[in-house]
Amino acid sequence: MSQSRLSHTHNNKAKAQPERVAPPKHKTLLRLLRYLKPYWWALLLTVLGFAINAATEIWIAKLLQYITDAINQNDQAKQNLFPLLIIGLFFVRGVGSFLGNYYSALVSRNLVYELRVEVFNKLLRLPSSFYLANPAGTISSKLIFDVEQVTAASTDSMKTVLRDGLTVVALIGFLLYSNWRLTLILFLVLPPILWLIRIASKRYLKLSKGIQQTMGDVSHITNEVIGGYQVVKNYGGQAYESKRFDKTSKKNLRQGMKVVVTNSINTPAVQLLMAMAMSVVVWLALRPQVINNISAGEFISYIAAAGLLSKPVRSLTDVNQKLQKGIAAGESIFALIDEPEEQDTGTLNPKLSGALRLDKVGLVYPDSTVALQDFSLDIKAGETVALVGRSGAGKSSLVNLLTRTLATSSGQITMDGMPIEEITLESLRSQIAMVNQQVVLFNTSVFENIAYGSLATKSQAEVERAAKDAFAHEFIMKMPQGYQSQIGAEGLQLSGGQRQRLSIARALLKDAPILILDEATSALDNESEYYIQQALDNVMKDRTTLVIAHRLTTIESADRIAVMDGGRIVEIGTHDSLLQQQGYYAQMYERDFE
Repeated sequence: MSQSRLSHTHNNKAKAQPERVAPPKHKTLLRLLRYLKPYWWALLLTVLGFAINAATEIWIAKLLQYITDAINQNDQAKQNLFPLLIIGLFFVRGVGSFLGNYYSALVSRNLVYELRVEVFNKLLRLPSSFYLANPAGTISSKLIFDVEQVTAASTDSMKTVLRDGLTVVALIGFLLYSNWRLTLILFLVLPPILWLIRIASKRYLKLSKGIQQTMGDVSHITNEVIGGYQVVKNYGGQAYESKRFDKTSKKNLRQGMKVVVTNSINTPAVQLLMAMAMSVVVWLALRPQVINNISAGEFISYIAAAGLLSKPVRSLTDVNQKLQKGIAAGESIFALIDEPEEQDTGTLNPKLSGALRLDKVGLVYPDSTVALQDFSLDIKAGETVALVGRSGAGKSSLVNLLTRTLATSSGQITMDGMPIEEITLESLRSQIAMVNQQVVLFNTSVFENIAYGSLATKSQAEVERAAKDAFAHEFIMKMPQGYQSQIGAEGLQLSGGQRQRLSIARALLKDAPILILDEATSALDNESEYYIQQALDNVMKDRTTLVIAHRLTTIESADRIAVMDGGRIVEIGTHDSLLQQQGYYAQMYERDFE
């Protein structure tokens, strides 16, 4: 069954998932920081670098004291040494900045790499239900956009906190040492600053989640248009898609501007509080009883150090925005990582002959819609059974039960007498080959598309034999590099019939005891269909084959034909016997013939 049909079925039948309760922010942050453990040595070098950088801020204030006192004392030797001290200061400052910036970036990029790999590998282990419940654009947005945002919570914010936090500590320490009474005035503005940061944090977190959602919508619409560009063009959907994309992009724009407004109010407010405290400090420092007790150099160095506080305090205020974005992205990423993986209850790895038995099998979706009910069917090894019926009869649901994409609600399915749940997923799926109506190809070579995944060890001769059996070898050899030719994204450089033949060649190469054909010849022209039907007739020998077909002329030679309606078998027999019954099948065949 095609992925699109399966997705359509589930999207119509699945209940809305309950909203996930977000964990406390500090737990998300601590979980992110655990990813940094392997890079503790780089973090130490980052701290060392920014500690050196913070120390130079004090040296700047001390150098101002040095040159002021040298001028007042007319000390020429000190004045001549001053240029060398400046060069030395900025050399040391440069070394510290390099260490801090380089090693913080090293940690940051490795975090992005590790999170992306972990998320991608998680996607490979998730059940089909996850993909059916989440648009592809939303999933890819987590992998691309959210992971980048996560680094802002851990490494970029850490970098700012270390660099500017150490600078603030160093400068305040210097100010306390120089005049602790005046410096205590600066601490009066600390409570209102913390209150502003707390209010802004809640706002940033809410807006960041909104930005993530709209980015997922933007990505989803883009993927839909790229994947369905032919439909968009043929049906004149450009204006509609442009309007839809514009609407979603504007939502994203509004969320982004709300963040800008919040930051534009929060940062100046904090700076105003700092300026008020600084003005009081300067006013008191200029009182005669204070200024008479210190030299001009000491006074200037104190005022300079106090002035240098403004920039790092502003940066520490701005980091709150990045931190909340990262925490929101971290919640999104960890929600995906914590998704339950596809469960494999099997322990057996048998070599199957292909005998299938379905005993009173039922399948009920979460919204109580019945897909299959009391379905029983015995299929002998090597037998070809066709499943026919109108859309929604349960044919494709049955196929997905056999591959354990779905689990039965009642009854039992056995293969070679073994319950299907006791066979490992890897063993089960390795012994089932499928050819779907909707062909899935990858942006790589012809050879790698046929010898895909576990088939990669197959030889060139084996691949060519499968291609010949699928009547694909001839057109492959006409391509510029033969089997090594690149076929482009989703194989769109090939015709529909050529793509279908590559899919059939892949199934033939797998040489599985069970073959499932879901409208396998639907994309072929009449001549290709005739030859491929002959190839399929040959390959179906000694294999258990399930054929889902709408064109009944393609299944006349099946050993048995099961007619399905309402999730159960209403008729079963050979083509000729069913025609003689003048029932469901005869009516369908007559319509098909007409």
